[in-house]
Amino acid sequence: MSDSSTVQARRLPLSTALAFAATSLPISAVAIAISVYLPRHYASHLGIDLALVGAAFFIVRMIDIPVDGLLGWTMDKTRTRWGRYRLWTILGAPVLMAGIYFLFMPPEGVGRTYLIICLLVMYLGNSILALSHAAWAATLAPHYDDRSRLFGIITGIGVLGAASILAIPIINEARGASDAGNISTMGWFIFALTPIAVALVIWRTPEKIAPEIPGHAFRLRDYGALITRPSFLRILLADLCLSLGPGWMSALYLFFFTDSRGFTTGQASILLAIYILAGFAGAPLMGRLATKISKHRAVMVATTVYSLVLISLMAIPQGNMLIGAIPMFMAGFMAAGFNVLTRAMTADVADEVRLEQGKERSGLLYAITVMTTKIAGAFSIGLTFWVLSKVGYLAADGATNTPEAIHNLELAYLIGPVVFVMLGGACMIGYKLGAERHAEIRAELDARDALYDEAPIIESVTGEAAIVTPPGDR
Repeated sequence: MSDSSTVQARRLPLSTALAFAATSLPISAVAIAISVYLPRHYASHLGIDLALVGAAFFIVRMIDIPVDGLLGWTMDKTRTRWGRYRLWTILGAPVLMAGIYFLFMPPEGVGRTYLIICLLVMYLGNSILALSHAAWAATLAPHYDDRSRLFGIITGIGVLGAASILAIPIINEARGASDAGNISTMGWFIFALTPIAVALVIWRTPEKIAPEIPGHAFRLRDYGALITRPSFLRILLADLCLSLGPGWMSALYLFFFTDSRGFTTGQASILLAIYILAGFAGAPLMGRLATKISKHRAVMVATTVYSLVLISLMAIPQGNMLIGAIPMFMAGFMAAGFNVLTRAMTADVADEVRLEQGKERSGLLYAITVMTTKIAGAFSIGLTFWVLSKVGYLAADGATNTPEAIHNLELAYLIGPVVFVMLGGACMIGYKLGAERHAEIRAELDARDALYDEAPIIESVTGEAAIVTPPGDR
């Protein structure tokens, strides 16, 4: 069989990949609603102080961070007849739905305590779904290029979930409805979408629990060993920067485009929809670029172009949708590659760790990666809202801001994202775990896994216990 035929045989069927990607629909919908619309809703429409809203998001994210590590470790230890990550996907759905209901349909007069409690529940459910989905993806597509392809499809499908959220304020504005009703509509949409998406994944996606070599128990100090692995440390630092940059931008997006660029909320949502929908094309194409030049080089390309485009946003004339659409499309196209590539690279590290330790650590590695994303999320809302409150910007409905306050808003919106995204790209300089090295790792893993698969057959034929000797130990 030729190499190309072998690659095709190993590829995950497109129908399976599309079904599996369904979980990214509610996850992406939550991400957009939480980062762009919800903080502004609590600050503007419910009247909670900007700094208090930022503090609530910061506190919850910091509480949520150690939970991810525990979840990842527990997922990797789970072995049931339903699978490992399938069970956690089922468990995560109702928790997320409960958090969404209370967070997006708040009663009048709520304060910071209510916001913190509801955020904790929502983030717990979201973490369970996101971690189990990412770790399951790593086992579903074990080979380098197919992994880039799968994560590209996941991100592309996630764009549809995000775009659906963006359509809500656009439709409501066209109907003449007020902005205040957008959040409850988003909440009901995510509440209904979550069980449908999870059911599709559970029904259509296979799961195989990788064999493990006995004898290596994970200890607390092994966290440090994982984090300080050169390849993984670069990924963590890059992921932190590539989450903090766009997250910073998302937190201030509506403020910037309405008060600085002169767009309505509906028009700003259309531009953001263009940004998100550009990722539908950008995610798979960035994944394809990674197969040509390696993932780490594709990250450097994406971050450089993204930063240059972001700087051009100040040149958008007031309220000009046509001109505004151009840089937003280009930025969204590039940004789609950030998550696709770093998550696929994390899966490569998981293979390297399993080859060395004989244990599946995908869940734990993704939990650590998600920790960096949550740290970035905590600072992107907590810090930016605090800064705006200190430089004289007023977020309340009907407030009038001075030119100086608007100028400070513009500086906050542009400087932070550009600096952090460029730092994220710089983290990839000198990255070692490329396509060639991963091919060697995969070959050794496939050979060892084949021995474990053959052992029960040998025992049934000979009646004697089959002793598996990994290729490297012969």
